[in-house]
Amino acid sequence: MNSFIKTHLHIFSIAVVILLVHFYNNLFTTYGLFRDELYYIACSANLSFGYVDHPPLSAFILRLNMLLFGDSPFAVRILPSFAHAGTVIAAGLIAKKMGGEKFAQLLSALIIGFAPGFLGIMGIYSMNAFDIFLWSVAFFLLLQLIETKESAYWIALGFIIGAGMMNKISMGWFAAGLVVGVIATPHREWLRTRYPWIAAGIALIMFLPFILWNMQHDFAHLEFANNAARLKYASQNPVTFFSGMIMLYNPVTLPVWLTGFYVLLMRTQREQRIIGIIVLSVLAILIININSKAEYFNPAAVAVIAAGAVQIEQWLSGRLTFLRNIYGITVLATGVLMMPMAIDILSVERLSSYMETIGIAPPNTEGHSMGALPQHFADRHGWKELTADVLIVYKQLDSAEQQHTMIYVQNYGEAAAIDFYGRQKGLPPAMSGHNNYWIWGNDRLDERVDVLIAVGGEAGDYLDTFEDIELVKYHNSRFAMPYESNLPIYVCRKPRMSIKQIWQTTKHFI
Repeated sequence: MNSFIKTHLHIFSIAVVILLVHFYNNLFTTYGLFRDELYYIACSANLSFGYVDHPPLSAFILRLNMLLFGDSPFAVRILPSFAHAGTVIAAGLIAKKMGGEKFAQLLSALIIGFAPGFLGIMGIYSMNAFDIFLWSVAFFLLLQLIETKESAYWIALGFIIGAGMMNKISMGWFAAGLVVGVIATPHREWLRTRYPWIAAGIALIMFLPFILWNMQHDFAHLEFANNAARLKYASQNPVTFFSGMIMLYNPVTLPVWLTGFYVLLMRTQREQRIIGIIVLSVLAILIININSKAEYFNPAAVAVIAAGAVQIEQWLSGRLTFLRNIYGITVLATGVLMMPMAIDILSVERLSSYMETIGIAPPNTEGHSMGALPQHFADRHGWKELTADVLIVYKQLDSAEQQHTMIYVQNYGEAAAIDFYGRQKGLPPAMSGHNNYWIWGNDRLDERVDVLIAVGGEAGDYLDTFEDIELVKYHNSRFAMPYESNLPIYVCRKPRMSIKQIWQTTKHFI
């Protein structure tokens, strides 16, 4: 192991730098937990074999992580930080397996380490951090299989694909591309052995609990995915997809990943052509889907960037070798320049002026009106204040009413924030029809409820279900997303129907 690290010290050095950047930022951040992080915490408190919007592995990992390290931003983000560092190492090793020397390995590691699309997504807790890491491991194992022909790598691939699909079903894109690649290349000879079939069986068995969960919940994840594609990401199209990639991976690296596409799809070695087929399969799925976000390509981009770095290294050889250092330094410098756009390393005030100075802002991928901050940062603000405002309204109720009060909010971010910040302040669990909160709500319903604290919407929205609607307070947050500020908080009394009847009308999976 020591000799391996020494041999690849240049790659490990970049991984350590990235790890330290994440640790420093998360230790001293002045921002709060991200909306989705709060939701993952809620999922980890309600462990299950499935959730409306994602498979269960990330929730189980977070539950263990919080038992060991706590629930501060630093603690919650420890494992995603290591996943990013691991992906940096894997990118360098993939470049080496593709024939790259030291420069190609360094360039791959630098891009994966400092590109905003990786630094930002792997700077918070979500299934996406583990998704990218597991894909990179899968690519490396596949290259090992191609090189050594050792059947054990099929077994390892089966476990990685199974774990990946239990983390995020997009790992199924890798599996689909692998199947096509095996059939379409001389690697089809493996099909005469039992090992690909064993690998497929392992992956299927590992993924089976999520399939069964969906069967028990009316295929909730399919409903969610369909709604998200039609409505949530309706503003996305192939143009925003490719332009988004330019910003995600740093405009300076455009020659690398364009070259990577060219190499993998047109000029790759015969035995490694399967990597190109996997990438092409993923790209086809995303483009056919029309409304795909650029970040969906991140896991496959690791192989593309590595392939491009190898080719760039070969082109910049001989008399052009000096250009390698210039380009590598440029990639690093621009990556550092764009870093404040990916992680919350600057205060809100400094970030706003910084964005104006460099004239760059992260893309808006969900079609919302934007406020003072990009959504990636805005969704870390206002949650404590929202909880405090709801608590004020709750405390204004007399003790008898408090015993039969339910808190209803519009989305899982608001609900998870109230659950997380309000649990030690005496607030009842939050209720929402959004995604898994609707399922949890079925278990939390109390027929004795006759008072509803409702956050958001208009008074008329509640008149069909309650006779008495009182506007008590407004919640405001300067730096939150516009739709999370200026929220009315109502106290609704005298329900017109049973709480179970009301609840069935609130479901929205998106």
